[in-house]
Amino acid sequence: MRFEDELLTHLPRLRRVAHALARNRADADDLLQAAVERTLTRRDQWQAGTRLDAWAIRILRNLWIDTVRAQARRRETFVAPEAGDAVGRQGEQEMAVEMHNIGRAMGTLPPEQREVIALVMVEGFAYREAAEILDIPIGTLTSRLVRGREALLGALGEAA
Repeated sequence: MRFEDELLTHLPRLRRVAHALARNRADADDLLQAAVERTLTRRDQWQAGTRLDAWAIRILRNLWIDTVRAQARRRETFVAPEAGDAVGRQGEQEMAVEMHNIGRAMGTLPPEQREVIALVMVEGFAYREAAEILDIPIGTLTSRLVRGREALLGALGEAA
């Protein structure tokens, strides 16, 4: 029997397991769809001669565990949707002024310090990566970064 045909015969069982796990029809249908998709895309990992239904149920169960963990993380990480209503409204002017001050302070730096700060502090490149991008020794990058930070903090202190 072809892989897809055998999987089709197991859909009722997979659907029942998905409903048992999710306890909600819409979530169970989404879970089943994701499990069938993953089963099909990973068919090369299935070992012929073993039970396809057991393997597909294990995939379904692992997806459910991932879903539950993600939901738990979202509950721990994010605040209630109502709390986000004011985000972006309060402090917009202060943020705009601060960004202007930072931009102006960056403009006072020599180009070699400005590019190092842009790569490391703004873009988040590791020192070694930034040194490779700029084709300079890492020691040179480090000294430019230290001098640039001091100059930037000095310029920002004057702007305050």
